[in-house]
Amino acid sequence: MLWTDIDDIAIELLETHPEVDPLAVNFVDLRNWVMALPGFDDDPARCGEKILEAIQGAWIEELD
Repeated sequence: MLWTDIDDIAIELLETHPEVDPLAVNFVDLRNWVMALPGFDDDPARCGEKILEAIQGAWIEELD
């Protein structure tokens, strides 16, 4: 998985952290959680605020 795999990351986060409200997660934790996902293999330097916002938004959509 890469940073651009927004929907796949959101699904993995939902499965890995089902008890977490995505709106309550700060971007530092979100970045760390994404990098800890199995199958994630991308350069941490390629991640920015826009990517994290997109991941958070997709995660919220997956809850619905």
